[in-house]
Amino acid sequence: MYFFTKGLVIIVGSISLSLGINLFLTPYEILDGGVVGLALILHYLYKLKIGLMIIIISIPIFIIAWFKYRAYFYNSIHGLIASSVIIDLLKPVRNLVQMDALYSAIFGGILVGFGIGLMLRFQTSTGGTDLIAQFICDKTGINVGILIFFIDSIVIVIGGFLLSTSTFLLSIITVLVVGITTSVITSRVSGT
Repeated sequence: MYFFTKGLVIIVGSISLSLGINLFLTPYEILDGGVVGLALILHYLYKLKIGLMIIIISIPIFIIAWFKYRAYFYNSIHGLIASSVIIDLLKPVRNLVQMDALYSAIFGGILVGFGIGLMLRFQTSTGGTDLIAQFICDKTGINVGILIFFIDSIVIVIGGFLLSTSTFLLSIITVLVVGITTSVITSRVSGT
């Protein structure tokens, strides 16, 4: 039953993440942080597939995980593959919703944060920069949350520089909403 539940969580979380990206972020060239943000930059600049880019960018991270954090590797590989495939499968929904860019940044952040938070509640994730942050934390003792925020900030600054000021400002809002939503979803489980 546990594996069925975990599988269902990965699918629901991946769909939520994918809808957030496809319905709300991509129409306005808004970024999320980390690996997803890097994949979005490549998509906006070169029209590359977002899910495929997430997998390619994640390969070095998962190689580190295989050797240093085997449990992380096993807990994240399914989330990475499922979310990446679903992001590319749901690309056709992109023009279904029309709204102001600010609201789009907020709603996209809520859906992405919900998907990430739901997966984290069941000890799985899409992989990505949280592993890099954990690795740096182990070496330096710097707080993981601060490191993730720092990495996300770098991605957004690069994206803002390469794309537009609008991308930069809307992405800040999205990353804040993702962080808040993820925190709310994951804290509910620790309270029970």
